[in-house]
Amino acid sequence: MTAANNSSAEATEMGIYESLKAVIDPELYVNIIDLGLVYGISLKKEAFSVKVDLTLTSKGCPMGGAIIQDIEETLKRIYPGIDVLVQLVWEPSWSMEMVTEEGHAQLSGF
Repeated sequence: MTAANNSSAEATEMGIYESLKAVIDPELYVNIIDLGLVYGISLKKEAFSVKVDLTLTSKGCPMGGAIIQDIEETLKRIYPGIDVLVQLVWEPSWSMEMVTEEGHAQLSGF
């Protein structure tokens, strides 16, 4: 399936979750899914909108704005016409325990 063929009928929360693996933390060079930064995805097909609950590694993360912009641009490229809301969430606080095995493997070389 190409980006131009995606529609609200084809958008799923799992598809959006997988799409977000293309968003890389610019400081750690690991995608935001494997870092455990995405806490939730809520898709409203009838409104063709998605809300992404996102945390950052710290409240003072200097790359937060870039990550949010990358999420919005990535999802709008893959799902043209989708309305994207990224909501920063601070509870629970992010920790290294939230990183997946794949994320730990990528970080071990960092």
